[in-house]
Amino acid sequence: MFPGATADRSSAKYVVVGAPLDVSTSFQPGTRFGPDRVRRFAETYDDYDHRTDQFFSELDVHDTGDVRAWDDIPDYVEWLRGTLTDVVWDDAVPVTVGGEHTVSAAGVAAVDPDVFVCLDAHLDLRDDYDGNPWSHAAVTRRILDGWPGDVDAAGADEVVVLGARTGSPEEWERAADDDVTVVPPEAVSEWSPDFDDGTSVYLSVDIDAADPAYAPGTGTMEPFGLTPREMRDVVRAVAPSARGFDVVEVNDRDDGQAAALAGKLLREFVFSHAGQP
Repeated sequence: MFPGATADRSSAKYVVVGAPLDVSTSFQPGTRFGPDRVRRFAETYDDYDHRTDQFFSELDVHDTGDVRAWDDIPDYVEWLRGTLTDVVWDDAVPVTVGGEHTVSAAGVAAVDPDVFVCLDAHLDLRDDYDGNPWSHAAVTRRILDGWPGDVDAAGADEVVVLGARTGSPEEWERAADDDVTVVPPEAVSEWSPDFDDGTSVYLSVDIDAADPAYAPGTGTMEPFGLTPREMRDVVRAVAPSARGFDVVEVNDRDDGQAAALAGKLLREFVFSHAGQP
């Protein structure tokens, strides 16, 4: 259980769902250990948040455990989508802990937001990677352009990628379209959300958005990245507009730095979302 997630499922306002998918990780696998590792390294955090004057354990958070993963990615994503849709139908906010970034497609499909905001080192705008349209390297493309065989499943009309610093020529070409905004690492600290009233948002944190000096426990490290404080500030700014959240791509290949950051950002999301006027 995520520390402080003490609410019953029936009364929960936030539902933590582990999604330990680890099928298409293209360099260093291990995201299957991500959800439990994030829970473990969040155990030392104080319940009280001084900035918002709130106790995490009083914010009606429930941890429903993991949705066990299997090798058929589209089948798993569809099943996870159903689980997260149930959370939305219960008027709660789904908080997904991955797992490879592909699981974000399920969260977005469940929430059906106007805008997908993502902290990520990579554009993830490939139509496929090594012939696999469900690769974690193609998840943002799936969210924009639809799932194979179900073009309406993803639901986001616009994407904002914060911290991206690498991509293929095809991805940069797709990123030049009007429905994509890319904010490079050096500009993230100056970025602030400018959403119209009523705009719905889904917020995703790929932990590799952080410079690997801060979060080496991830599959495809990319130098020249963000600081934890910059990522925290984005989460705080976007959370009030968000209807769903995930943190993904944590693995077991460090001493807990990536998981500790992921758990802290999850808490920042809940504190900031719950503390909105």
